[in-house]
Amino acid sequence: MNNLSIADANPRLMSVRPVTDWREPSIVRIDVTLHATLDLVRDSTSAWDEKLQILTSLVKFQMSWKNQFLTWDPQSFCGISKISIPVDSVWKPDLFVSEMTEDPQSPTVPFMSLSSDGTINQWKPIRIVSTCSLDIYKFPFDTQKCNLTFGPYVHTVQDIVVVPKSNSSAVTQASQENYAKSEWLLGKVDVLSNNVSTEEKEWSQVTYQITIRRVPILYVINLIVPAGFLVLVDVASMFIPMEGGERLGFKITVVLGFSVLLLILNDLLPNSEVTPILGVFCAVCLVIMIISIVDSIFISYMLHLSAVRPDVPQWLKIWVLKHLAFILRINTAEVSESNAAGVRNTNKATSVVGEAADIQTRRCLQKEHDSAEIKLLKKVLLELLMIRRHMIMSKREEEAKSEWNMVAFVLDRFILICYLLTVFIILITVVVVWAF
Repeated sequence: MNNLSIADANPRLMSVRPVTDWREPSIVRIDVTLHATLDLVRDSTSAWDEKLQILTSLVKFQMSWKNQFLTWDPQSFCGISKISIPVDSVWKPDLFVSEMTEDPQSPTVPFMSLSSDGTINQWKPIRIVSTCSLDIYKFPFDTQKCNLTFGPYVHTVQDIVVVPKSNSSAVTQASQENYAKSEWLLGKVDVLSNNVSTEEKEWSQVTYQITIRRVPILYVINLIVPAGFLVLVDVASMFIPMEGGERLGFKITVVLGFSVLLLILNDLLPNSEVTPILGVFCAVCLVIMIISIVDSIFISYMLHLSAVRPDVPQWLKIWVLKHLAFILRINTAEVSESNAAGVRNTNKATSVVGEAADIQTRRCLQKEHDSAEIKLLKKVLLELLMIRRHMIMSKREEEAKSEWNMVAFVLDRFILICYLLTVFIILITVVVVWAF
């Protein structure tokens, strides 16, 4: 009686590990071909749910092992060396994926292939939902590595030894030929064999490490380019005249638009301990924008002080018009000297005009017998002297305001230079991180 008839006569042998010597482990050979990582969405069928750091992959899984009770001589059975048998009719290894978070879903494949030497081959496509630890530091130019670890759940290494059927290069080539292009591009698949020990037990496992790279064009167009344009527009707004308040309203509008981009970025990024460099760049730019808004408010306040408080405080003259202007290479000496000379000339002219007006008034009052024409001309002369005196006083106020304007100009240029340096440094840092 051959082994096939023994198996038929003893159905219980199909529910236990099919070996003639229980001390001999069963060798299970597996092979995995990655077909796709599905599209990035936010529903229950998500392929790469980044908020939960879950990868849904579609793989073709092959598993083969030997059943020592199901062998026959092909010559005794009309040369038949391979047949198809029902899946539930024989013993199967209890393999599972360690990173799996949901029950694997696969189309029903009711048959397996059985060879005359007892080798059983099973092929089936599987949709695997597994966890994956993300490294989003270089988002959206990031590369992720996710593992699919296959191994038995109950049987230890003394019972089942799992070995890969193909090496890394063969699996990578087969996967790239069958991979469906999506938001993620397949890099390579590394095949690693390892054993896991817990207390006194040890399990055999095979890990398929999948390396995939994000296609960044969508994020560049919808996120990075608008953020860059908003930063450029905010820098250009620093050249809007400080008077009138148009700059302040423009800057607030830019900050609101930038905040919308930050909300979009926050919705795209997963919950991770690693902060993406793009998020750091956007946060720094937002801080600088807010500082520039505070600077615009402060400058508007100083321009208001120029109307109610003509004299600039001495400490502002020393620290801003002298030291800070010297560092920024802004020449304020000529303005200060001209203002001082103008004040002196204005005071002198005011006193002269005032004395002349007083003298002319006295003369007009002394001569009471002048004709009507002469009296009219004298009144016109007095009005002209008073107009000249008023114009001289207005010029004095304008010269006093120019110092406030110069203080505001120096502070505004200081904020602009700090803005440009900060944005340039963080931009160079981001480019270097993305490049390497």
